[in-house]
Amino acid sequence: MAEFGSGGSTGGGGLPSSPRPVQGKVAFKAEDGEGGGDGGGGGGGGGRSRFDSGGNRVSNGDCALAGAGDQPGSAPPASPECSSSSKEKGFTTSQQREGKPGIPRRSSIIKDGTKQKRERKKTVSFSSMPTEKKISSASDCINAMVEGSELKKIRSNSRVYHRYFLLDADMQSLRWEPSKKDSEKAKIDIKSIKEVRTGKNTDIFRSNGIYDQISEDCAFSIIYGENYESLDLVANSADIANIWVTGLRYLISYGKHTLDMIESTQDNMRTSWLSQMFSESDVDNLGHIPLCNAVQFIKDLNPGLKTNKIELKFKELHRSKEKTGTEVTKEEFIEVFHELCTRPEIYFLLVQFSSNKEFLDTKDLMMFLEAEQGMAHVTEEISLEIIHKYEPAKEGQEKGCLSIDGFTNYLTSPDCHIFDPEHKKVCQDMKQPLSHYFINSSHNTYLIEDQFRGPSDITGYIRALKMGCRSVELDVWDGPDNEPVIYTGHTMTSQIVFRSVIDIINKYAFFASEYPLILCLENHCSIKQQKVMVQHMKKILGDKLHTQSPNIEESYLPSPESLKGKILIKAKKLSSNCSGLEGDVTDEDEGAEMSQRVGKEVVEQQNSMMGKRFQLCKELSELVSICKSVQFKEFQVSFQLQKYWEVCSFNEVLASKYANENPGDFVNYNKRFLARVFPSPMRIDSSNMNPQDFWKCGCQIVAMNFQTPGLMMDLNIGWFRQNGNCGYVLRPAIMREEVSFFSANTKDTVPGVSPQLLHIKIISGQNFPKPKGSGAKGDVVDPYVYVEIHGIPADCAEQRTKTMHQNGDNPIFDESFEFQINLPELAMVRFVVLDDDYIGDEFIGQYTIPFECLQTGYRHVPLQSLTGENLAHASLFVHVAITNRRGGGKPHKRGLSVRKGKKSREYASMRTLWIKSIDEVFKNALQPIRDATDLRENMQE
Repeated sequence: MAEFGSGGSTGGGGLPSSPRPVQGKVAFKAEDGEGGGDGGGGGGGGGRSRFDSGGNRVSNGDCALAGAGDQPGSAPPASPECSSSSKEKGFTTSQQREGKPGIPRRSSIIKDGTKQKRERKKTVSFSSMPTEKKISSASDCINAMVEGSELKKIRSNSRVYHRYFLLDADMQSLRWEPSKKDSEKAKIDIKSIKEVRTGKNTDIFRSNGIYDQISEDCAFSIIYGENYESLDLVANSADIANIWVTGLRYLISYGKHTLDMIESTQDNMRTSWLSQMFSESDVDNLGHIPLCNAVQFIKDLNPGLKTNKIELKFKELHRSKEKTGTEVTKEEFIEVFHELCTRPEIYFLLVQFSSNKEFLDTKDLMMFLEAEQGMAHVTEEISLEIIHKYEPAKEGQEKGCLSIDGFTNYLTSPDCHIFDPEHKKVCQDMKQPLSHYFINSSHNTYLIEDQFRGPSDITGYIRALKMGCRSVELDVWDGPDNEPVIYTGHTMTSQIVFRSVIDIINKYAFFASEYPLILCLENHCSIKQQKVMVQHMKKILGDKLHTQSPNIEESYLPSPESLKGKILIKAKKLSSNCSGLEGDVTDEDEGAEMSQRVGKEVVEQQNSMMGKRFQLCKELSELVSICKSVQFKEFQVSFQLQKYWEVCSFNEVLASKYANENPGDFVNYNKRFLARVFPSPMRIDSSNMNPQDFWKCGCQIVAMNFQTPGLMMDLNIGWFRQNGNCGYVLRPAIMREEVSFFSANTKDTVPGVSPQLLHIKIISGQNFPKPKGSGAKGDVVDPYVYVEIHGIPADCAEQRTKTMHQNGDNPIFDESFEFQINLPELAMVRFVVLDDDYIGDEFIGQYTIPFECLQTGYRHVPLQSLTGENLAHASLFVHVAITNRRGGGKPHKRGLSVRKGKKSREYASMRTLWIKSIDEVFKNALQPIRDATDLRENMQE
């Protein structure tokens, strides 16, 4: 008997271990007429599961079976390499060849002793060439099948047999060994095969006790014979499964003419295109070109390839032919191009949709666009447009065929970017009140380093405004020569002249967005220099300043649409009954808090500032219209007394306190009023807070230190990419509607919001650069990928792939993850690529995207550096699917259409009395009423 649990080893391995510690047992029995062999499945380290903090199993995508080969009493059937017959043939298991390890932990500082024993020691590699030939054509698949592969044969009652399958050289029969059957019986005739079915789609798979432990991508079934029997198999990897599925389908379709067909297809489009390109380079008709020209030629066709890798491939080819010269013939050029520029994962995808052809015709492409890419109303004309745009061979363009090179060009083009192009322009309703939007905001915009001793520079404003920031900060103090200056008070930061900052703001205010810009003016100047500030702003900004008084009959702020091209001043304002030319107001000195005792309660700190007052001139006060700064007291006071044009600022510690203790009140407060949250002055290194902590409460202006890169700025930049990067993002309806109730700390589904299931498959990576500053491993990269979900607490999750050792050029991950998204409109997906290293995992690249902006289907994810620049040619290839948790397929247009549908549904409403004890009682009845309305409407639909 074999027990499923961690620590077992197996001969070939293909299935992840059970999430529960050693409970159920699975018997490995010999089939009727088949021998189990003697020996225990030997071999190195099987697949292993990683558990997250919640105790849930994280699938590593490994297709290995966690057996118990070294446990007493276990006797699984010997893999062929362990039996006498297979030893004579010299077979070795894939794991013996590769020493396949389990998933390492995220931080390489915390080590697992067993892992170090299993993994090979990392060394500096002097060759970037892969050790195995890539599969890039049907003939490669056939050759690999003739050489054979270890597969797991699945039978009923959880029986699993390790067998070595191979295709006869005459391509007439499929055989397996070891077996006590007569050699003529341990085979299937190719002509008897009716179908090759991918995935776990037979009764034997579905009734098997280890169904959930088998990877869908590694499973396939051969349906054969007059009785339509099934041979159910599991490969060690998705690539091996693809090889067998592709090869068998070719054999079924073309029988003994398979090789002739393959040769004829290979000799047409790609070969003729490359031959023509080669002839154009060989201007003297010598039949060869210099090595440097050939290398540059391939580099031009595939810019992501490294020059030294192309050179090395040509030299290896010449060495194998014992060739001494450096000239490259046409045949050598085509062979190297075929080897380096064919991505196997794209080839297998093409074959899947091409009915076993080496190209896609217009009907094949139409099916792919509709079934996988979610494109609606696809016509043959659209398919032809794509072919003419991306197919490099003239023959393909004329015949309406998309070759592997054209298909690769299409999948790597902007048309297949993961970001929905609908969101690259303003696509949300911009006529809602200002308080209904998240606003891209900067803190201490003038700083380009830390906020204690870093330099101040106008480039901080230029960078922020070019990035779509719509709220910048000006910390103004008296300067020399009666010219106000900007810097962080109570620190050693340098100073910049106020007038030059206003000049820059005037120039770049609407560079990236036409919607209103908010200037958060923190005024510490004397009356004399306040008047200078007013003169500069009026003279330079002119009509852009919005100084119109708020309409007291309104209940909400104006919309971004109505404020296009306007600059709003957020600052202190004199009371309406002040008749003099100046008056005193309370001071809000954020920087002064740095000198407060760290141990003080944050509320005490904020209250201590209320007593401090300063003189404000009426001219400056009159520039403040709908963003009057006031001190926050408590929610009930604000609900009853605060005016809609008054804005409160919250230290992040105080805002966190309210978010945790009064999440519902905070959300309701932000339905009518603007709330600005700024980082704690204790962050002297200018580190950033997590903006999601405050967005989930509806806080509109979460001020970020734009000069400090990292996860938090990735989230901010990624979030505001949507809606045309205009700096304004419409908040979810549940955060805007007066009658809705939403708690920011919910750890379950959100009432009235349909959860979505996000399915992400990380297929492969391309051209990962070596992490900056890492030199211990030379040019070697050992990448793995993290997929993170950021949003409300119920949605936050992360999963990771296994590490692909010494492959940064085109690592194949083939791992699938699933996430439940309870509030899609507030969720973000972040892809992070790291280099697995014993000293500490190093950052390679990342990309952050709002859930609402995801495009479904096969997509490429462009990777960005730590500072937000695009990494040239570096990307992830993924498959994305979104389904409703309650069933049904993916909606064609998720975000906006779903939102509009909800808006049109009318719910019963209740008037808020602003008496907490009464409102609390009645708001509990709102959600059941909404749910009942939804149920009724859904039944009627």
